[in-house]
Amino acid sequence: MKEFWSRRIRDMVPYVPGEQPRGQDFIKLNTNECPYPPSPRALEAIRAAAGDALRLYPDPECLEARRAIARRFRLSENQVFAGNGSDELLAFAFQAFFDPEREIVFPQVTYSFYPVYTEYFGLRCRRVPMNEDFSDPVEQLCGGNGGVVLANPNAPTGIAVGLDTVERLLKANPDVVVIVDEAYVDFGADSAVALINQYPNLLVVQTASKSRALAGLRVGWAMGNSNLIDALRCVRDCFNSYTVDRVAMAGLKAAIEDEGYFQSIRGRVMATRDKTARALTGLGFTVLPSRANFLFVSKPGVPGRQLLDGLRERGILVRWWSDPLISDWLRITVGTDEQMQALLDALKELTAG
Repeated sequence: MKEFWSRRIRDMVPYVPGEQPRGQDFIKLNTNECPYPPSPRALEAIRAAAGDALRLYPDPECLEARRAIARRFRLSENQVFAGNGSDELLAFAFQAFFDPEREIVFPQVTYSFYPVYTEYFGLRCRRVPMNEDFSDPVEQLCGGNGGVVLANPNAPTGIAVGLDTVERLLKANPDVVVIVDEAYVDFGADSAVALINQYPNLLVVQTASKSRALAGLRVGWAMGNSNLIDALRCVRDCFNSYTVDRVAMAGLKAAIEDEGYFQSIRGRVMATRDKTARALTGLGFTVLPSRANFLFVSKPGVPGRQLLDGLRERGILVRWWSDPLISDWLRITVGTDEQMQALLDALKELTAG
């Protein structure tokens, strides 16, 4: 029953997040969270921010956090915008840069929030079929569209493209915005931030949820030409100027400035990922080349849903989609070495014989 619902949302199919279990103690490899704690400096800053000043509104411009990001990426502060995680930033961007009469393009297998936003904001999209090896169909994203959205590395495949490919998209689409969603870029891919000063139509979106272990804080940032940043600010200020709270701003600034800790935990995740990929290949799994903090895998002859259910029975959560294109594949977040060994032991048992 959807009494009183607006026509706009009555038939919508919303995004479905990964399961957040309650009660049972699972090894949780289904939501791409970091297996390690946040930077101690970030935690200290968060505790300090949770004081008497919470009675006051936060800085609507997130100036100190933006300055820290600008220093880290060698940009000016007017090229940086902060928000409540990359999902909010993407929502702002879809409203700021795309028009209903021109279709957005993105790969068919990618982050499932993109088509949800398209429908919610009354836009049109064209989902371009993947190449046979699940690599991005770059040629079909070049020209003849109203905007491009590219996750790099892609989700859920984990496959990344190089800066030459991003630059090719920018050159082929000079009159529309190209959004590069870099939620997982810190695990081995090349960031397009280096191209921002050359291409006024490039918007790069990043998050503190993955490589900086702050998923629970819900904070991220966008980087691009100051004209694009002004458009994001316009969208934000049309409904809520105070989107990022004091605690999130303090944690983000400290996490960005703690470069040593950032390099340490991303290095550990990448090492565990590569070791696990080799072990899964040894067990007969097909493993796509990942530059993210997860692996996209399948076992020839074994349905993905069967593996999902078998792992859950053994106390391990992974991610699965019913889409026929990828229904025999699992996305597995990289956990600690001990967690990944438990995963390997369970998969070996499930696929024995």
